[in-house]
Amino acid sequence: MEDFIFGNLTLTDEIVAKLTRQMRGVYHGHRMDPTPAAPGRPVALFATTGPAVAADAAYLYYTTDGSEPQGMGGQASHGHVLPMQRVSTEWVPLLWDYVAWWKAELPPLPAGTKVRYKIEARDSVGATSTFADNGAADSQTATRFSFPVGDAEPPAWAREAIIYHVFVDRFNPGAGRKFANPGDLRGFYGGTLRGVAERLDYIASLGANAIWLSPIFASPSHHGYDATDLYAIEPRLGTADDFRALVEAAHARGIRIILDFVPNHVSNRHPYFVSAQTDPRSPYRDWFTFRRWPDEYESFFGVKSLPQWNNEHPPARAYMLDVARHWIQEFGVDGYRLDYANGPSHDFWTDFRLAVKAANPDAFLFGEIVEGGGLLRTYQGRLDGSLDFLLTHNLRRAFAFGTMSLAELSTFVDRHGAYFDPRFVRPSFLDNHDMNRFLWVVKGDKRKLRLAALCQFTLAGPPIVYYGTEVGLSQERDCRTPDGHGRPHEARAPMLWGDAQDADLLAYYRALGRMRRERPVLWRGEHTTLAVDNPPGTWAYARADGADVVVVILNAGDTAAEVSVPVAGLGLADGTRLRNLLGEEVYAVAGGRLRVGLAPVSGVALAV
Repeated sequence: MEDFIFGNLTLTDEIVAKLTRQMRGVYHGHRMDPTPAAPGRPVALFATTGPAVAADAAYLYYTTDGSEPQGMGGQASHGHVLPMQRVSTEWVPLLWDYVAWWKAELPPLPAGTKVRYKIEARDSVGATSTFADNGAADSQTATRFSFPVGDAEPPAWAREAIIYHVFVDRFNPGAGRKFANPGDLRGFYGGTLRGVAERLDYIASLGANAIWLSPIFASPSHHGYDATDLYAIEPRLGTADDFRALVEAAHARGIRIILDFVPNHVSNRHPYFVSAQTDPRSPYRDWFTFRRWPDEYESFFGVKSLPQWNNEHPPARAYMLDVARHWIQEFGVDGYRLDYANGPSHDFWTDFRLAVKAANPDAFLFGEIVEGGGLLRTYQGRLDGSLDFLLTHNLRRAFAFGTMSLAELSTFVDRHGAYFDPRFVRPSFLDNHDMNRFLWVVKGDKRKLRLAALCQFTLAGPPIVYYGTEVGLSQERDCRTPDGHGRPHEARAPMLWGDAQDADLLAYYRALGRMRRERPVLWRGEHTTLAVDNPPGTWAYARADGADVVVVILNAGDTAAEVSVPVAGLGLADGTRLRNLLGEEVYAVAGGRLRVGLAPVSGVALAV
């Protein structure tokens, strides 16, 4: 069975074609050094010109006051211009041709500066220009790039977070009411904000100190990713007072509230879109992108009911920024999970960061970006982090599908951690509202869920628990239809409560949460592989910060394994006794090694 995940997580013909198009033309792709831009340091910006573009010069047009840079042929008509230097030529096997690399260096700038820029490749012989990345022939229509100069540190609380993901309509109706039975998982089950508030003690018992709420804005759907009013709460879920009470009650328990925010698209019932589609003189026509008015317009993956918001239109962008500030300032929201964050431009996210951080510097902004690591890294400095779909993909391959060995997973984890700046926070998860639940994929084998969760909770990224995973909630059908279409609502069954919960699994998840809260080394320590595939199907690693050490040993095999782990390099002397943080076993170091017997599909986390 293939995994069902929205987006691009493996190399496909579509990705190869996209990369080829980019490299054949003029491509910047937000490549800069350092990333993010630091105050008082020069910033180098890079571009390549491929075989489809004849260029003997390149120019960088920029402003530092947030205005639009303009220029042509090396002459700035607004802002400043820097000639780019041709620094190297590279043979690219994918193209079977050459690309030239160009570089310009901006002078040091103070914190808080917003740099906007455009890049031109110039053919002086033919007197033609091609701008990165959209191939425009003039600066008026060229791609506008930008970045903020400043501190890229995420909020301190984000690193320590354990996030509980609540799908509001499916979590708890509240006031003793039972779920409705609409007969279809696309219907309404009656979960409410008051219902969430009633279960705060339950959420806190998991060690969670942050709640990610599915969209709560006015919407005609059960999922809410198609808002009709971003300033209003969907009445089925509750009122503004209900939400304010939830935020206050959560804060009183030390729990942060994260809203799911969708700046890329809205419902086709949104009054601004209705006006734009029905009135040829509507002031909202440019808030959307019509290819042919009124029925051909840009939408989310071609879904006509989800018209794309034109965040490049200044009034439309200002509206989105105002909405984001509103929920922070008026209700005390602590951050946003940003839906389809690779939809809006990087320039939009530059403005978004500046707006939200001005309202609350401690707000946590992380994106849903289902792409490769190269693109993810370009969001640093604009977002605080991104959901770690790459890790999710490989955790599921290793622990659910068995298509990746633990040796391969170990190599991936080491390189994945080294690739990203540790300041770019990457929350991890095993499943979510858009993919098959982990427990369904493994056909109910809770040993595999426990093992995957142990790995998840002992890696650096803040772990996210999708509601119900901790009590055995599964699904009946695949999120992909036999003909390949998606039906993600299959993974959104109502929450299990009372005797329907798996008490043993819940106790295990509570122990994981307690362990992570009590052992900060798990999120701030250095990751070191100690042994892998010896015996086959096993992996041992440490999270270490000085004398503070946790040793994790996993056995994904179908047979019991005796694992001998070298630990002398961790400063653990012979005779040191380590206990299992998730059980009662105690092991002693002898001959510089820990020898641990593991049952099939099991693991331990050991500490002094």
